[in-house]
Amino acid sequence: QVQLAQSGGGLAQPGGSLRLSCAASGSISSLGTMGWYRQAPGKEREFVAEVTNGGFTNYTPSVKGRFTISRDNAKNTVYLQMNSLKPEDTAVYYCKARFMNYWGKGTLVTVSS
Repeated sequence: QVQLAQSGGGLAQPGGSLRLSCAASGSISSLGTMGWYRQAPGKEREFVAEVTNGGFTNYTPSVKGRFTISRDNAKNTVYLQMNSLKPEDTAVYYCKARFMNYWGKGTLVTVSS
């Protein structure tokens, strides 16, 4: 059973930056494509970004150009660098093996002045 341990997040001002990390207890390369999702208060969970083992990335339009997903298979970790944060980015962020049912426990990101 693979566990995904998330870190990072917290409070940022509009226009600020935060970085999320998601460390796998085993080989993250074996999990294949990794993704980040988020769930804002009162809304459904939504896809944010994904990265394949080969480094190809895909983003939801609302974060494209502001967020960067990356992975370091040697460290069994996937990252989400979030820049130019907006209040509407406030949500609980989850990492997930994109095509397997392994989820991180979530980390709260709050963007507010």
